[in-house]
Amino acid sequence: MRESLRSAAGIILCLTAFVSLLGLLAVPSLIRAAALRPYWLVRNSEYWRLLSSGFVHASLSHLFFNLLTFYCFGFALERRIGTGAFVVLYAAALLISNVGTYFKHRQEPEYATLGASGAISAVLFAAIVYFPTSRIYILPLPVPIPAPLFAVLYLAYSFYQARRSMGRINHDAHIGGAVTGLVFVAVTDPAAYGRLLTAVGFT
Repeated sequence: MRESLRSAAGIILCLTAFVSLLGLLAVPSLIRAAALRPYWLVRNSEYWRLLSSGFVHASLSHLFFNLLTFYCFGFALERRIGTGAFVVLYAAALLISNVGTYFKHRQEPEYATLGASGAISAVLFAAIVYFPTSRIYILPLPVPIPAPLFAVLYLAYSFYQARRSMGRINHDAHIGGAVTGLVFVAVTDPAAYGRLLTAVGFT
């Protein structure tokens, strides 16, 4: 476990947990300072918020479910693709997953969003390509959920919440992150999709 925490996934997990908990429990101004505000992104050249917003969360439950998903898939994915590729994927997903959010809300001065959902969605979907038979436990359900089913439910929930456009959680980024993860694997390791089809019995 100690070695895992020294990995890129471990550093990202610990840093996200620390910054988010600091903002939620002790320094609320930190969340406001880090959140992404699409209206001001270009006007005030606040491009750094595309990254900083991924290290703060709207609530403890928001943080818990994001980090649970990341913990279940991030470490295995890093071991599979290597630390360099993993860091590139995570950073790229943080940036790319917010593109849709920017265009959707760029005329709303009061809108702000936050969370690592986009990057974690990219990790989730990239991991599913490599580990399609993996399963995840979601409390309080007593049975493991197949990773592909979990991914579909994750996207369905994100799509529903994004249409409601309520709160600061960036549900739009879930979809952008999922596409980023799938495209990343297609570009860096296209043979992985052949192995995926074999694993699920399509070839």
